[in-house]
Amino acid sequence: MQSPTEAFLSFQTDLNTREDMANGTSVEEFILLGFPGTWHFRVSLVVVFALTYSLTVTGNTSIIALVWITGTSIPQCPSFLCNLSFLEIWYATGVVPKAIGVMLGTSQSISFSVCILQLFSLLSLGSTECFLLSAMAYDCYLAICYPLRYSSLMNSVLSAWLVLSSWLGGFLAISPLAFLTARLTFCGPDVISHSICDIDSCLALSCSDTWPVELATFLISVIVVVATCVVTLVSYICTISSILRIQSAHGRKKAFSTCPAHLSVVTIWYGSAIFLYVKPSTQNSLDLNKLVNTFNTVVTPLLNPFISTLRNTEVKQALRRFFQEKWNFKGPH
Repeated sequence: MQSPTEAFLSFQTDLNTREDMANGTSVEEFILLGFPGTWHFRVSLVVVFALTYSLTVTGNTSIIALVWITGTSIPQCPSFLCNLSFLEIWYATGVVPKAIGVMLGTSQSISFSVCILQLFSLLSLGSTECFLLSAMAYDCYLAICYPLRYSSLMNSVLSAWLVLSSWLGGFLAISPLAFLTARLTFCGPDVISHSICDIDSCLALSCSDTWPVELATFLISVIVVVATCVVTLVSYICTISSILRIQSAHGRKKAFSTCPAHLSVVTIWYGSAIFLYVKPSTQNSLDLNKLVNTFNTVVTPLLNPFISTLRNTEVKQALRRFFQEKWNFKGPH
């Protein structure tokens, strides 16, 4: 129950908000707080973020270079791996440099237009990743269940169409949400307790009716996240059931090394995405959402090169063959 002082302050804030709306006053700039704490704590976070970002860019760039050099030596479609790595680089780039500036106190302000642009870019890249992960799961299903027909089923035309559809679908799906968010009115306060502009913070600060944005967020999340998650899970269930029917233990081990390493990234990605966006209301648990969102945008891009690819036996064999052919390098088996 509110005290008389708190009730008065709440009434005064609501009165000021209504006066700002009546006068047509709107916020044109937001202040990002990032993570509260002492200077040493924020510097420690900056070091962690910078190290994570460096490893993310280096690791994913190495994957692109490896796929470019080895070509078809890698069993999964090279275009999927390259596009996923390229996406992860830009996904992290859209978050980490700004977050570092916020925590150091050198770049805490962000204009409304840039905030909407960052929101649109991150959500679009996230949606594209959902489509790409489902396409990679389907590619893994074809490689395991139809190994003799894989080359004809997953040809260059189909893989290019899946990649292009993933990018177009990801950006087109978020366009209505970005349009509705840009039409929201912000009368103050203008402080976002985050290092990026996320949909939850924008809805919490808006002084206009937010139900169209909340409804659009929920519907788009169900269509993009849940639908692609179902496709991915069904593909992996069919793949694993097919692997279990292989009589040879060596054959099962080789088949398992081809795709299921991606299942770790898929679980982390879809688990956090469903928690953040697939819910009727987006105006609750902002602190918990900030932690999950930070993990999803900073840590997950780092996991792709180390889990999805570098743990893949076929990828390591292709890399070993490359060094042996170029420099006659005899690495450990």
